[in-house]
Amino acid sequence: MNEKAGAQISRRAFIQSALILLVMMLIGGVLTLVLPAGEYQRTLIEGRQMIDPQSYQPIERPDYPFWRWFVAPLEVLSGPDRLTLIVILLFILMVGSGFAVLDRCGVLQAGLGRLIGRFQHRKYLLLALISLFFMGLGAFFGIFEEVVPLVPLMLALSYLLGWDSLVGLGMSILATNIGFSAAITNPFTIGVAQRIAELPPFSGAGFRAMVFLAMYGIFILFLLRYAKRIEQKPHTSLTYHEDQRFRQRFGSLDVEQLRATAPKLGRALVVFGVFLFLILLVLVFAPFLPGLSDFSLPLVGLLFLVGAVAAGLISGEGWKTVRGALGEGISGIAPGIPLILMAASVKYIVAQGKVMDTILYRASQSLGNLSPFEAALWVYALALLLEFFIASGSAKALLVMPILLPLADLLGVTRQVTVTAYCFGDGFSNLAYPTNPVLLICLGLTVVSYPRWMRWTAPLWLGIGIASVAFLGLAVLIGLGPF
Repeated sequence: MNEKAGAQISRRAFIQSALILLVMMLIGGVLTLVLPAGEYQRTLIEGRQMIDPQSYQPIERPDYPFWRWFVAPLEVLSGPDRLTLIVILLFILMVGSGFAVLDRCGVLQAGLGRLIGRFQHRKYLLLALISLFFMGLGAFFGIFEEVVPLVPLMLALSYLLGWDSLVGLGMSILATNIGFSAAITNPFTIGVAQRIAELPPFSGAGFRAMVFLAMYGIFILFLLRYAKRIEQKPHTSLTYHEDQRFRQRFGSLDVEQLRATAPKLGRALVVFGVFLFLILLVLVFAPFLPGLSDFSLPLVGLLFLVGAVAAGLISGEGWKTVRGALGEGISGIAPGIPLILMAASVKYIVAQGKVMDTILYRASQSLGNLSPFEAALWVYALALLLEFFIASGSAKALLVMPILLPLADLLGVTRQVTVTAYCFGDGFSNLAYPTNPVLLICLGLTVVSYPRWMRWTAPLWLGIGIASVAFLGLAVLIGLGPF
């Protein structure tokens, strides 16, 4: 086989993403020049850093020369987020190389063949169920980046069912993101924000369940409509030409032949299935076990890699083939590393210029004379703005909720509405901004460029945006509480 195994980031997708991120870095740098520097005082409460909303003070602009904007992708590796970044980089290398082993050794094709055999005449039901499963992971457990190892599997399944890479991304990471945003018990956004707001844990779940069902309806209508259209007219796929290499690998496979896998491949599937089950256990229990939660991402990546290597060896291909596939997987995913470093450097530049707190202060001051509904929309907009710089939902909650809650109290907005508006803004933008590392990782696993991704998802984001504003209006109208 001359084709490299696993995901291979195309040169075009890399260049487009790099240019977009460079523009974001320059915008961040310009903000350090045009905005005054300022700081809030921070204190540690129960081991967490909290802001004193009344403590903002202008400070002297730091000496941060413009040439450092361009070396920020290297400086972040020694900055305060270095450990998180290193974990993310190791994670994508483990996932990329593990997927390449499954691909090269035939384990991936064998497993997908068995799955398709069971749903061969009910594939749209399969699409709806898989999407609901991934949405549930995000909504109930706050799982997001941990599902990245499953994205390549969903891509291959999409090709086998006659669809494209966009449908594969849609039924996996996009579904997870929408569930994460329309959260019911997400401990990383709802849990943290409600704790800061002193609300009963996971109160308002009934209202959020309505939001979840509405968002699932909008999403699955969007996804099913697109999947049916490209099945009837393949050339209308937004990635038709880019997908051809992968489509030839998976789309022309004989389902009956795949189901009749050799005994060794069958045993390899069982072994890899055991590791997938262990990954699922980590995803389910990590939100409730603080010690496990801190290490869930690298643990998921390691389990995926070890499971893939074990399955590859049991398949009968031998260590030489497995070792070669590991190398191909690493080389294919490696171009994503500088993109992730560039994305992280946007926040780093703004923080080094000491204007992050100024952005927070000015945004909070603009809430002074608004109606409760307008104030809820401002909270939504502020979370959307900060998503450019801070991808972590819990980190943003700790940063902005202490500022927003006193203002919300003065403006007659219930704290539950404030939490809901924050969670909408934090979540729905995760897979829209080029500074989010999860989006860059997932696009790097496919042939989809960022502009193509935004062109495809734009109607979905419009529908979700309208629906989320409507739900905020309803929440304000009914005084969503308990307070």
